[in-house]
Amino acid sequence: MSIQPARLLGALRADRAVSGSELAARLGVTRAAVWKQVRNLRALGAPVDAVAGQGYKLAWPFAALDAEAIRARLDPVLRRRLGNVAVHWQIDSTNSDLRRAADAGVPDLAVSLAEMQTAGRGRRGRTWVSPLGANVYLSLLKRFERGMGTLAGLSLAAGVALAQALEDCGAGGLGLKWPNDVVVEGRKLAGILVEAGGEFLGPCFAVIGIGINLRLPAAAGIGQPATDLARVCGAAMPDRHHVVACLLTRLVSTLDRFAVEGFAPFAGLYAACDALAGKPVRVHSGRGVYDGIADGVDARGALRVRCGTVVATHDSAEVSVRERGA
Repeated sequence: MSIQPARLLGALRADRAVSGSELAARLGVTRAAVWKQVRNLRALGAPVDAVAGQGYKLAWPFAALDAEAIRARLDPVLRRRLGNVAVHWQIDSTNSDLRRAADAGVPDLAVSLAEMQTAGRGRRGRTWVSPLGANVYLSLLKRFERGMGTLAGLSLAAGVALAQALEDCGAGGLGLKWPNDVVVEGRKLAGILVEAGGEFLGPCFAVIGIGINLRLPAAAGIGQPATDLARVCGAAMPDRHHVVACLLTRLVSTLDRFAVEGFAPFAGLYAACDALAGKPVRVHSGRGVYDGIADGVDARGALRVRCGTVVATHDSAEVSVRERGA
């Protein structure tokens, strides 16, 4: 008889090891079935440690995401406004889920969360590593009456909201690395992927996907310097429901204002957190590769790069930027 992965994780503890025989009795399966499912969970990145002669123990407390627990932590007004909150055990990606839902007409402010993504996506088609239960993978659907041409700077405004939410959770020393990363001391803590659809002249929609590293397994396989909220917050590490509630609160408020005023009211907030401003960067664009000095962003959120007396601007879809020497 097979075991549902969520049931097994729910039976494990972080304060003591639970023996295979105890787990088998509690779940009504054989010890071999427990061993097999533990092996599968560990392969997926779940924080399950084997303790010699004692059984299995969680590396940190695990509580499966719960839609009602998230709603309970929201302001009553936001709770009423929020659309469907779907929590998936496993999905291709939360952004893909909401793209499909948006095309099918799901109402504004729908939310998709997952314990694990099999095809998590970052910017420019990169893979977002998505180990089981370690992080937050969330997407939010926002519908706009105006067209896609008015969404310039949305990714940067969402970055401001994300940084504010992480500060609400106790994180400090945060920077925004154009166009879509939150970093701490040069290491990636969170990222954003915005995908738009609809009519160019309106109406349109955006799916704002956010991944936050909460507790990265040692073998996460991320291809760039990264950190997690557990390292940044230390003993004050919040639980995932609190992180999600803070994120939704800040993000919805930001999107409400963006829908009316665009990127302009967020330009100063972004500049205050700009991790690249004044630093040497290497720009990879369709026109080639060149070095320059990052010089903030323009009114549309495009990156400004200074080469001598010449300043070039780049949209996020055009370039990949790495700080030289990083």
